[in-house]
Amino acid sequence: MSTRINEEDADTVIGGPSYPVQHEDLKKSDRIDESHDNHSTGTHPKNLEKVSLHEFSKTADYALEERPFFVPIAKDGIIAALKRIDRQLRDSGRTGLLSSKVPVSWTGREVSPGFLGLINHGGLPKILTKPGRYPGFPLRNWWSRQWCGTKGLSDTAIQFQGLTVVQVSQNQAAVISDPQNRIFVVKNSGFVAYAIDGTYDVLAVVDQTHLSTEIKDTVTDAILGSIAEIKMRSHIASGKEQEYVVALFLNIPANNCAILQRGDDLELLPAGQHYITNPNVTLRGLFTLGENQLELPTKDIYTRDQVPVGLRIYLKWQLMEPLKLTTHGYNTPYDALRDKTQSILTQIVAHLDYGAMVKQRSLGPDNLEDGSDPSSAFIDALRTRAMDEMHEAALEYGIILKDLAVIDREFKGDIASTMDKLTTRALQAQVEAANVDRENSNKVKQEEGALAVARIKAQSRNAQADSEAYSVIAAAKAQAERTKIEALAEAEAIRLTAEADAQAVSIRAAADAKVTDQFARGMEMRRVEVTRVQAFGNKTVFVPTDGTGVQMGNAMAVDMAAGMANGHEA
Repeated sequence: MSTRINEEDADTVIGGPSYPVQHEDLKKSDRIDESHDNHSTGTHPKNLEKVSLHEFSKTADYALEERPFFVPIAKDGIIAALKRIDRQLRDSGRTGLLSSKVPVSWTGREVSPGFLGLINHGGLPKILTKPGRYPGFPLRNWWSRQWCGTKGLSDTAIQFQGLTVVQVSQNQAAVISDPQNRIFVVKNSGFVAYAIDGTYDVLAVVDQTHLSTEIKDTVTDAILGSIAEIKMRSHIASGKEQEYVVALFLNIPANNCAILQRGDDLELLPAGQHYITNPNVTLRGLFTLGENQLELPTKDIYTRDQVPVGLRIYLKWQLMEPLKLTTHGYNTPYDALRDKTQSILTQIVAHLDYGAMVKQRSLGPDNLEDGSDPSSAFIDALRTRAMDEMHEAALEYGIILKDLAVIDREFKGDIASTMDKLTTRALQAQVEAANVDRENSNKVKQEEGALAVARIKAQSRNAQADSEAYSVIAAAKAQAERTKIEALAEAEAIRLTAEADAQAVSIRAAADAKVTDQFARGMEMRRVEVTRVQAFGNKTVFVPTDGTGVQMGNAMAVDMAAGMANGHEA
């Protein structure tokens, strides 16, 4: 049948190809499996031959079977598919699907463009495909008929009186149960079917990129993928309903994979979107092909002198061949590495003494000694034997071991308890000594700080005194300079004043000398007299400064002074 239904899954229920993991990054000597055609492998001890791609998961795809009144939806759409089924029904002598009613524009039941009208005609479906109004008369047109509403042409699923219409988008998948309860999946396509005996049931429409259940690694918490189980209700003999899982959808992220199992055979399923409807095929597990790292404790291991020790180790690995891991019966790489690591470390530590291990706490790039240290036996054994044997053993499980380190160790028992006490005392003594040294150092630093502060203060005071002395000297110099300048200015002012007065007197004298008129001279003398009286008051007696009176006055003043002197001597 020429259809679009599951063209990519025409020969299998696994929605996508499965192929082996490539190992371009491995050396030839480290290659896990030289065969690139190892898609799946039988794990039964008596039958280890190769199984070809999808060999055990192949099953009939019921969607591609020739079915009566089953028409895929082609590019011409649902209406064309309904017309083909209608023609098939009429050719077989049955009642057709499409109604012969003609729509009007003025009254009746309305069918909009893009919708189908549904009519129940005595239990049989009748479909109105033309948009318009369908009136309720004449009455014979609606005798034994019931209007059941409309459905959209773009609806994902339509089920009506035995008619089933399914069409899904690119991201959807519809799980269908046919009249014989056989399950098939429709992806990126659709069909129109009319069941004469039984029904086509749409069990679920699945969003393939957002499945309901997320699967995580129980050890590393890495997301491995997501799954969705599709269940179907069935009536059993007791009359009760019971659910059965009929399909499993998987969404596997990039760099992850899944392992499928059928009996003793295994098959690798790569990243992508897949589904399983074969009841004989089960999901063994999901795995990541990326790098993982983890710290894990070991069980107690006894040294050669019977001292129990517990190790805490660091592992870094990458799963390259999940088929080999599951062939050995392990569900996670951690389970395989844990058991093998415990076994190898037990063998190594059993040949070492307590004294060879007590000084060394970890194995890493910071403590790779030259062999002179007493604990180097432990280091060398872990660095060489443990790493080499673990790498070789991991290859058997399809795992590349990339790093191994012992982070810590813990001795147990009486000897370990005694050593812990001694170690604790030694550590306490070291702590006390360190505290004393720290206190002494703090005191010395405090004294040095105080001395530095005093030195700085003295320097500050000296600088301040120098500044003050300089200020005083500068002020004295400025004051002296100021006094000198003021004296010079005052002398110069006096000199200039005297010169000006002398010049004024000379000018006045010269002016007076030029006055020859006696009357003018007399008037000038009177004006001088008036000015003198105004200056000293009108009661002032002016004594002449020349002539006989003046001489007598001087003689009297001399005698009076002499008399006063004699009186003081007596």
